[in-house]
Amino acid sequence: MREYSVPVLVDVPASANLTDTVFQRAEQEPGSIVLRRKAGDDWIAVTAREFRDQVAAAAKGLIAAGIEPGDRVALMSRTRYEWTVADYAILAAGAVTVPIYETSSADQVKWIVSDSGTKAIFVELESHEETVREVLPELEDLKDIWRFEGGAVEELTAAGAEVSDETLNERRGSRGVADLATIVYTSGTTGMPKGCRLTHDNLLFTARNVAGGPLERLFTVDGRAVLLFLPLAHVFARIIQTVLVETGTILAHTPNMKNVGPDLQGFKPTFLLGVPRVFEKVYNTAEQKATAEGKGKIFHAAADAAIAWSRAESSGGAGLGLKLKHTLFDKLVYGKLRAATGGNLSVAISGGSALGERLGHFFRGVGIEIVEGWGLTETSAPSTVNIPGANKIGTVGKPFPGVTVAIADDGEVLVKGRHIFDGYWNNDKATAEAIDSDGWFHTGDIGELDADGYVKITGRKKEILVTAAGKNVAPAPMEDRIRAHPLVSQAMVVGDDKPFVAAIVTLDPEALEQWKAANGKESATIAELSADPAIVAEVQKAVDDANRSVSKAEQIKKFSILDIDITEESGHLTPTLKVKRNVVMRDFAKHVDDLYS
Repeated sequence: MREYSVPVLVDVPASANLTDTVFQRAEQEPGSIVLRRKAGDDWIAVTAREFRDQVAAAAKGLIAAGIEPGDRVALMSRTRYEWTVADYAILAAGAVTVPIYETSSADQVKWIVSDSGTKAIFVELESHEETVREVLPELEDLKDIWRFEGGAVEELTAAGAEVSDETLNERRGSRGVADLATIVYTSGTTGMPKGCRLTHDNLLFTARNVAGGPLERLFTVDGRAVLLFLPLAHVFARIIQTVLVETGTILAHTPNMKNVGPDLQGFKPTFLLGVPRVFEKVYNTAEQKATAEGKGKIFHAAADAAIAWSRAESSGGAGLGLKLKHTLFDKLVYGKLRAATGGNLSVAISGGSALGERLGHFFRGVGIEIVEGWGLTETSAPSTVNIPGANKIGTVGKPFPGVTVAIADDGEVLVKGRHIFDGYWNNDKATAEAIDSDGWFHTGDIGELDADGYVKITGRKKEILVTAAGKNVAPAPMEDRIRAHPLVSQAMVVGDDKPFVAAIVTLDPEALEQWKAANGKESATIAELSADPAIVAEVQKAVDDANRSVSKAEQIKKFSILDIDITEESGHLTPTLKVKRNVVMRDFAKHVDDLYS
């Protein structure tokens, strides 16, 4: 078993908890700007003292409402300023935050609230409150519902007016690193989600070692600012929020994904985080816009030059001819792409699934370096991360300080460190299966570890397909390459116990609208387009590209284009946009069967 370890950089004292920095900074740097909140088209500065005061007031309201140390309080909302206030207020009251995706169904809400024993819940919109009330008769422990759009923070502030500072300080001080901070339910591609117990130590240790180590320059320079748009219910955005609060980096939120473009230009972040699909959409949108304007050839030449320049930078540097070409395209194309993100963005963090080498090289060539990290909810988000300036594209980086990574004999990636979760809530059996007697957490991912300590994830253990001929096939890398095509929304590779590998593909509705306009087929339905020879030929190009990355026995021989898209709303994707394979196989069994008939 090969392993690679990085020593701890920053220790966390036993008495520390996640709220310390909020209250300490308010005393030491009261006027420093730590957040900005959207008001109309303006971004209003929030100082350290103002943020602390709002957190403290809401925490006092929770105490007045009867929330005791260790009680669970749920948060069901899009990513917004009040989410962060409520999260830290819950922690300051000594309680435990239970995030719930705002897209969750009534049954999912019922499961998480009942399994966690949640006593109160914050919701954002009236529709969220209706979802909770639909199952409220079955939730005996749930006593209070506070709605952000109904003035929840103000309501709690008024309710807690008689609670003293001494009472609040006592509550805050009662929590240390060993205490539970949050229960994050894994979105899960199968079955009901499991609750991951994350302690104050898990999150603080991770945040301080990431910020003090591999990503230090992202947080320690004046003027650093981040726009969060990924769901804070997911551990990826949550750990970034923790890092930003710990370092005093300015944080802002975008609750509506449709506003991300304008908000990027208005807020002008210095870096951001996203999942690969976000960066794929940025590339595809730019390509489609250039094509619609008759500049498709220029864009493709610029893209090829960016990729070539980035590859050359990884192996000694570009030659004079490529440098001149890169400089020209920087004026014609790359500068416009950077301007679309606000003009200050130079680094982005990608996680959730593989970005793909081509896209990684493209963005670095454009001047926005995307560093990939890797981890799970059970590892407080990251276990490995690439470093800006030492970014080995195609890998998910090296372990961050305090983490050890190993590759088991069967290829599974194992992890040790203080960032490993405390276990599954109410599920000791699952905990024992995940963490072995030697303390290794079994991630379920298959990967490789090179001589320099960089990790490459090649698949998911449970998702490995075995064809009828006995060939093991990792579907994820091929799916990532197919999904990179502008017209493709989702792809799922099939072939378990089948004579050959095949795929189900869906089309991107937004991209189709542009394609229809460009090809004089404005009235065509998605059912007609899924069978259109020109569309089929485009998908075949994407499949051919994926096939070039694998052996002949692993190549996709046939594919089926669905006449609908698969989405989170349709129940086929998790909130983090992972395909629920079992659900897709169930709902589109006929399509799969037809591939092999």
